[in-house]
Amino acid sequence: MSILTLLAPTPLRAHLNIPRCTLLALVHDMAESLVGDITPMDRVPKPEKSRRERTTMSFLTERLLPPTMTTGCGDAGEQIREAWEEYEGMTTLESRFVHDVDKLELVLQMMEYERRGEGQVDLGEFVHVAEGVGLDEMKAWCREVLTERVEFWEGLGKVPSHMNDVKRILAEGEAKAEVNGSLEEDEASPES
Repeated sequence: MSILTLLAPTPLRAHLNIPRCTLLALVHDMAESLVGDITPMDRVPKPEKSRRERTTMSFLTERLLPPTMTTGCGDAGEQIREAWEEYEGMTTLESRFVHDVDKLELVLQMMEYERRGEGQVDLGEFVHVAEGVGLDEMKAWCREVLTERVEFWEGLGKVPSHMNDVKRILAEGEAKAEVNGSLEEDEASPES
C-alpha cells in the first residue's frame, strides 16, 4: 500500500502531502500486522473490527513504543497513534486517498491472482470493492484495472463471475465522463 501512495495520479498528487500518505499507509498496515486484514468477506462486524484494531494500536504505541523508549525521537508512539486515528477518521484528503489505495490494492491483487491462475481462478466476488472508492482519480484508476480484467477474460473466451457488476461500474464511469465533457463544452462555448 505504501508504495502505491507514491504513484498517486498526477491531478491528485498536486493536492496531497505524499509523505503523509505513505506514513498513513504504513501505520494502517501496522494494525493489520497483528489483527490481519479483515475484509467484509470475513463477516466481522465493524465495531468488533475497530475494537481489535484499536487494541492493537494501543499495544503497539503504548507498550512497544512508550515515550521512555523513543528518547530523541519525540513521542513516536503518539505520532503513530495520531496518524492511525487520522486514517481511521477519514477526515483529510490524505486519509481518504489512502483508504482508496487500500481498495485499489485489493482490486489489483484480484486481477494479478486471476492472471496467475491463467483463467482457472475467478475472484469476481471482490469486484464490489471498487464501488467503495471515493476520489474521482482513484475511481478512474480502478476502472483501468477492471477494463484490463474484461480484456483478460475476453481473451480467454470466458465470462467470469460478477462481469455485470464490472460492466456497470465501467458504464457509470463513462456516463460521468460524458456529463463532465458536456459541462466543459458548455463552459467553453461563448454566450449568445
